[in-house]
Amino acid sequence: MSDTIAVPSSASAVANRGAITACVILAVIMQALDTTIANVALPYIQGSVSASADQINWVLTSYIVAAAIMTPPSGFLAARFGRKNVLLTAIVGFVVASVLCGLAQSLPQIVVFRLLQGLFGASLVPLSQGILLDIYAVEERGKAMALFGVSVMVGPVLGPVIGGWLTDNISWRWVFYINVPIGMLAFFGIVAFVSETTRQASARLDWFGFGTLSLAIAALQLFLDRGEQLDWFSSAEIQIEALICASAFYLFLVHTFTANNSFVNPRLFLDRNFSVSMFFIFVIGVTYLASLALMTPYLQTLMDYPVMTAGIVMGPRGVGTMVCMFIVGRMIGKVDTRLLLVLGFSLTAWAMYDMTGWTPDVSQWTIVSVGFVQGAGLGFLFVPLTTIAFATLPAHMRGEGTGLYNLSRNIGSSVGIAVVTALITENVQSNHASIAAYVTPFNHAFDNPVIVQHLDPLKAAGRAALDGMITTQATIIAYMDDFKLLMIMSIVSIPLVMLLRKPASSAAPAEHNAVME
Repeated sequence: MSDTIAVPSSASAVANRGAITACVILAVIMQALDTTIANVALPYIQGSVSASADQINWVLTSYIVAAAIMTPPSGFLAARFGRKNVLLTAIVGFVVASVLCGLAQSLPQIVVFRLLQGLFGASLVPLSQGILLDIYAVEERGKAMALFGVSVMVGPVLGPVIGGWLTDNISWRWVFYINVPIGMLAFFGIVAFVSETTRQASARLDWFGFGTLSLAIAALQLFLDRGEQLDWFSSAEIQIEALICASAFYLFLVHTFTANNSFVNPRLFLDRNFSVSMFFIFVIGVTYLASLALMTPYLQTLMDYPVMTAGIVMGPRGVGTMVCMFIVGRMIGKVDTRLLLVLGFSLTAWAMYDMTGWTPDVSQWTIVSVGFVQGAGLGFLFVPLTTIAFATLPAHMRGEGTGLYNLSRNIGSSVGIAVVTALITENVQSNHASIAAYVTPFNHAFDNPVIVQHLDPLKAAGRAALDGMITTQATIIAYMDDFKLLMIMSIVSIPLVMLLRKPASSAAPAEHNAVME
């Protein structure tokens, strides 16, 4: 696959920079919202299409698999057909697929339409990021990446709030219809302001590399999504998916490092900053979105918060991210980027440490304040990391680089959510057994008549009440263990920041001139 892509002319790009930024940010927000906005509507969708609890998960899985597969080739598509054309096609396809999802009357229909949503929406984020990197000078990219980061990372936070309100007050179908006005604004704005890049008719897609990577990603996603339901490697299906994933990824790696013009240019990984940043964005995907996946059921199940209340108390997390991203955007180039990353991981680790001591009695103020700190940590991570990842990467490799960078974040999110969800299920069972071992008629606690009145282990009602209490305690401990794991991941990442090289400041003007020529 060709790794070159021409950059649009500087005159029109700089003149319309504000309008271009607004348009591509709208496209990113539309795609980012759909990663979580449908989650809260799943029970309603399940009833409408008469699906089982196991089947309805395919509404989420189909979207994630399709988006993960189509993210890496976004650079090739932009080079072959022009970045503006691909972006416009992606927006139209995403909006049409969204409308079809809202009109769906059966499970197969909505799964197929969600698949189309993922296929078209996959290129929105990397292509938008590439446009922003091209139209801003190196010293101004911190601000640009702050805006981009807000749209990418706040979307998953706002998704449940907006989705919950639309589902409660209108219909679950509107979690898909909401993409129509956003998509129309983005489409017409990009038509008016974004310049087309030079097409490269000679660009060719490495079908073997693309096929093996796609197969590995699809098998990995199925392995992660269905592993807990099927008891992991005790299931033949899971064994087959693991074998396919490992085999396909092995073939992909061998092909990448031995073939000419492979699907992924191995020279990308010679840039140390890009390679290390790929690892860090994977960790961020794990810690941030996995913690979001934990918080929603924690608030709704253990604390009995309604959907809207849960969304509101989680909202300050997004506020913390937005505020700090804009602050950090102004600090890029003035403060060592690695120090900002250390601060970001430290804030994230502190927030997770505080959450290891939570119980269902935790106050709303604590949830809000700790969530704000965690969001602030993300603000100190996303902008500097995105800036340093592409600071030393040649301009002609950015299209391919942004695709891989966002793929790493998506896979990190999928792995993180699957791991913490599986650990919750397994640890609840383990903790339940450990606690229940102490609940016997011979325990002196049952000498207290007040306790025996409600929790008599010799009566069916008492045993049921005891089981519910033990399950709640076991679940609290399981959540604590998950938060502790995410805290440890954040702490371990801190010393690895020193692997990043500080970009030479003198290179900035030269690179900017190269981009704009």
